[in-house]
Amino acid sequence: MTETSPARPANTGVRQTRPRTEGWTQKKDAEGRPLLQFASPKRGKPPVHLADMTPPERVEKVKELGLPGFRAKQLSTHYFTHYTSDPAEMTDLPAAQREELVAGMLPPLLTEVRQLKTDRGDTIKFLWRLHDGALVESVLMRYPGRITLCVSSQAGCGMNCPFCATGQAGLTRNMSTAEIIEQIVRANRLIAEGGLGGKKSDDHSMERVSNIVFMGMGEPLANYKRVMDAVRIMVADQPNGLGMSARGITVSTVGLVPAIRKLSDEGIPVTFALSLHAPDDHLRDELIPVNSKWKVDEALDAAREYYEKTGRRVSIEYALIKDMNDHGWRADLLAEKLNERGRGWVHVNPIPLNPTPESVWTASTREVTNEFVRRLNDAGIPTTLRDTRGKEIDGACGQLVATTEDEAAAAQLG
Repeated sequence: MTETSPARPANTGVRQTRPRTEGWTQKKDAEGRPLLQFASPKRGKPPVHLADMTPPERVEKVKELGLPGFRAKQLSTHYFTHYTSDPAEMTDLPAAQREELVAGMLPPLLTEVRQLKTDRGDTIKFLWRLHDGALVESVLMRYPGRITLCVSSQAGCGMNCPFCATGQAGLTRNMSTAEIIEQIVRANRLIAEGGLGGKKSDDHSMERVSNIVFMGMGEPLANYKRVMDAVRIMVADQPNGLGMSARGITVSTVGLVPAIRKLSDEGIPVTFALSLHAPDDHLRDELIPVNSKWKVDEALDAAREYYEKTGRRVSIEYALIKDMNDHGWRADLLAEKLNERGRGWVHVNPIPLNPTPESVWTASTREVTNEFVRRLNDAGIPTTLRDTRGKEIDGACGQLVATTEDEAAAAQLG
């Protein structure tokens, strides 16, 4: 399929706002194109943690530390089931060797800098400092019947999308498998201690994270191996992992086509989400710089292939930006492209962009949003306007970024 659509149809009278950076300078390559960072910068590696190892590797490591191999299962139970790294709570381990075992297997990975809460305590944003001083965020959200954690997979992001706060600072480094998992374990610990907003009387869901969305800092498929190793631990039965359902895990991407195809062959039925944001290459080249490598049709073909191989319906994420990508003709073009690839394979999740005062980047109006959704639904594309959580604490989609205020707070920890 080829891209034939112009920037906008002639004589429609619609306003077309062009993307531009505001308050920061977009990194460019030698030819003046937005710089894409796929490789992680070289930095000191985090300490190796139990969650970086396979179960057999955990047994061997425990033996290296001078204890019998069965202690690895006990340690895994404490970490993945009781959500603790505190040796004082591990009374089934030998007191004389407990501290050394925990230090060797469960080294500290995330230092909590602070929490910010909103939605009457049902949404919490965590700011974490990694071992090398890098800062990342994750967002915990209680919904009726489920608890969702938005996790980071990289410190920063190298995809350089101009409307996303995370991408403005570039990529600091990939996160390790264990650093990804630790976000979930720490969130589960907080829930177990009653730190998340009140549960409704008719809500019979489990009091732990049930859903994961890789929509925090970073491009998950640019850190492919560590993200997939983390997913395997999420779905592994306790005590070897977190015992989660793969169907409750969403892996998103801005369109790294080779990695999407690789994900299709993993045999793990996660939900796949493509952050599209424009159905035409003319605009998407500017909104999503990786579109210069893999065009809209290539990304959609790979997404359709994911559905064909896994049977899992694909999600299309679409941030609605006023006068930029929210035109009715773009809804029609999106529906046309999706329907060309069949029916029943995709679901569209529009979300009004989290607005910035006085900025070209602001949310579509309610009327325009409703019209965009209506056109998709009328074309037979299942479409649901996504709930926005955490705007008040800069915890919503596209808002996660380490600010100078965050850096100052982290520095006070010493």
